[in-house]
Amino acid sequence: MIRVLVVDDSALIRRLISTALSGAADIEIVGTARDGLEAVDLVEELTPDVVTLDIEMPRLDGLGALVRIRERHRRLPIIMFSTLTERGASATLDALSRGASDYVTKPSNTGSVAEGLASVRDQLVPRIRALAGVRMLTPRPVPQRPVTAPVKPAAGSPQVLVIGSSTGGPDALAGLLGQLPADLRVPVVVVQHMPAVFTTMLAQRLDRSTPFAVREAAEGDVLRAGEVLIAPGDFHVRLASGGGGVRVRLDQGPAENFCRPAVDVLFRSAAETYGGRVLAAVLTGMGQDGLVGVRALTARGARVIVQDEATSVVWGMPGAVALAGLADEVVPLPELPRRLVAALR
Repeated sequence: MIRVLVVDDSALIRRLISTALSGAADIEIVGTARDGLEAVDLVEELTPDVVTLDIEMPRLDGLGALVRIRERHRRLPIIMFSTLTERGASATLDALSRGASDYVTKPSNTGSVAEGLASVRDQLVPRIRALAGVRMLTPRPVPQRPVTAPVKPAAGSPQVLVIGSSTGGPDALAGLLGQLPADLRVPVVVVQHMPAVFTTMLAQRLDRSTPFAVREAAEGDVLRAGEVLIAPGDFHVRLASGGGGVRVRLDQGPAENFCRPAVDVLFRSAAETYGGRVLAAVLTGMGQDGLVGVRALTARGARVIVQDEATSVVWGMPGAVALAGLADEVVPLPELPRRLVAALR
């Protein structure tokens, strides 16, 4: 059983989470807390496997509780419960930068109770299982393609860097982009699994903390070297040639891997537009979004580098690529900037 502590000052939300999790036979709620101080005490008393943590609470809010819990429990999975607002997005990104494992969004007041339950269940149950599983797993052996020297596609050096990430991605992106050289000679396009508003806030934060101009992608944007475009929440990003360069095309087509934006959509379009002249990076994330797109890229000779298991919050997306034998390199996050620069050169 995965033992969960639920922390929220709203009795309604505590009951909603409890009901949503009650259908999962492998999940047990071992306690509830009404504020951050009570949560800190109950973590010590109950030793849960996972904590769900509200952000806005009396006495001690979620950010304060997160910091105190992390001081003693560095690996305890903590999932923040956030609102789909600018304020909620900002607080959630603060929490992720301070050590939260992931987040889910509270249901809006516009839907039915059944819709709210389904939303919480569909977001929360997979995250609890994935994050709790990480603590119990031992690293898996990874089949590697033999690489004795940097491999360049026959078509020439990469003309674009495409990145896919999910759970743990905001922090990983900040670390990665912050260490890349400011004179990067290619454009960068990123798909991070996040809803609208959250992707806007993420782009703004990365713009302030990295040497690049970072912004949310918009329909018709021309890709430019040294500029980073973030896929907007609820829109797929495709790359297409036209009008004197490669442009962004946004659409709200069907979700892929339950995601929109989806990494697979970006990667496939990069393969169609650039052929083998693509460098792809797959960072920490739950699920296997990106695997199909990587197959399309490697079939054309593109180079793929993925984050290793030890530095990933969840080794789902990069692990799927690595275990399929499609990664040219599997490297720790701190090493990733140097390897990407070497591949681009």
